[in-house]
Amino acid sequence: MADLQDEPHSAYAAHTAYTADTVPTGPGAAGAEDAPAPVTGSALDRAVALLSVHPVADGHNTLVWTLRQSPYHDIDTPDSGVDTDIPRLRAGGVGAQFWSLMLPREAEAADQVLSDTLDQIDVALALMRRYPDGLCLALTADDMADARNRGRIASFLGPVPGRTLTDSLGALRAFHALGVRILAPAGAPWAGEELTPFGHEVVKEMNRLAMLVDLTGCTPEVACQLAGASKAPVIVSHTAAAALNPHPGNVTDEVLLALRAAQGLAMVTFDTAQTGDSLHAVADHVEHVRAVAGPHGVGLGATFGTEPGVPRPTGLTDPSGYPRLIAELLDRGWSETDLALLTWGNAQRVLRDAEFTARAAQHRRPA
Repeated sequence: MADLQDEPHSAYAAHTAYTADTVPTGPGAAGAEDAPAPVTGSALDRAVALLSVHPVADGHNTLVWTLRQSPYHDIDTPDSGVDTDIPRLRAGGVGAQFWSLMLPREAEAADQVLSDTLDQIDVALALMRRYPDGLCLALTADDMADARNRGRIASFLGPVPGRTLTDSLGALRAFHALGVRILAPAGAPWAGEELTPFGHEVVKEMNRLAMLVDLTGCTPEVACQLAGASKAPVIVSHTAAAALNPHPGNVTDEVLLALRAAQGLAMVTFDTAQTGDSLHAVADHVEHVRAVAGPHGVGLGATFGTEPGVPRPTGLTDPSGYPRLIAELLDRGWSETDLALLTWGNAQRVLRDAEFTARAAQHRRPA
């Protein structure tokens, strides 16, 4: 840990050089007239210190899609044309990022969905090659820790859309070979009104491959079925509490309880439509998820990665705002132990559990 704090790209150094107050402003940006009351210096200092040791493992960022549409962005330097760049990821104490490979629109044909997804993977891998000093492709929980210790941002590929799989598991194994570690069943015919027999086979094969099942967008009924069918923990990569806001993308308490029973993880988004337009509202959702899913069942999946114009909660307009959220939770009485689980520990534990399940499954189930 001492080595990490000495790393020049740690949250300490980055936060000093590039704070939330210096990023380009946008809807609800810090410094605007409706900005929240400043967090007490001691809480913010403690937040930055905590993130230097237990950085954020963010469950959802759509930058890959944005770069596919606008490839001219250079994320190695502050880029006002997009809300995610390496300086702001470092300033926010982000140590691991799940890069979404989902498609924002419905493709009509299954082969088109597969083609578009492969294009997304290609862009993501090119991103790793272009910024080797900042980003590091991660395949395992050990890779995640190793990247952190070397001052890199561990980069996991996924989720990919489950509708790319029709009646064969070949595409799933091909995705795994390309480095994908997360798949989202929502929208797939095998996970529609209920989990079909083929859907059960998909889950078993994902368990064998140590790929995470992402319940985002699934109905509560199917989400609970998937959580029960999987031998490994499942995740919801970006969501919020339906009990506080009945948005269709938010998870019900029933799903949160199923996640708790399955030792899964719900990662709270910073989408204003799902959480509200203030940092305080986001913290409310984080606290509700923790209360229902347990301290080991809550994480963060902000859903940054867009060009300007997308509304964001005040004070959380880009990844550099993470210390503000952690400071807010400190002021609410969260222990540093629970915060370390929220930011890093729970995501790493889910990955390790999936790998443990895979090792056991590979002895019982051939490919």
